This record gives sequence, C-alpha cells and structure tokens, in this order.
Amino acid sequence: MFHRKPLEERIAERVAKRPPLKEGKHFEHRPALIVFCVIMVLVALKIVGAFVLMKWGIT
Repeated sequence: MFHRKPLEERIAERVAKRPPLKEGKHFEHRPALIVFCVIMVLVALKIVGAFVLMKWGIT
C-alpha cells in the first residue's frame, strides 16, 4: 500500500548491518547494561531491607 517493506524485512536488514558482537561483551548497547544494573540494585536493596526488618523484629 505505501510501498514499504514488511516490518520483519526492515528489522532483518538493520540487524544484518550491525557489526558482530565483540568477544567477552555481554551487552550490545549501554541502556541494556544500565537497566540490568538498576534491576540488580533494586533486588539487592529488597533482600537487604528484608533482613534488616527481620533483625529489628518488625515483620
């Protein structure tokens, strides 16, 4: 209708243009690393907070 390629083809072309992932690198781009770190910090804070509450006898 609009003379555009299907979404799947456009995504496949964009992925094919990317350089290969470097050896030993786990995250392709910085935002993924930041989101992962934020989630890990929140999980750690939740666990530490639960232990603190148990120590104080609140729960």
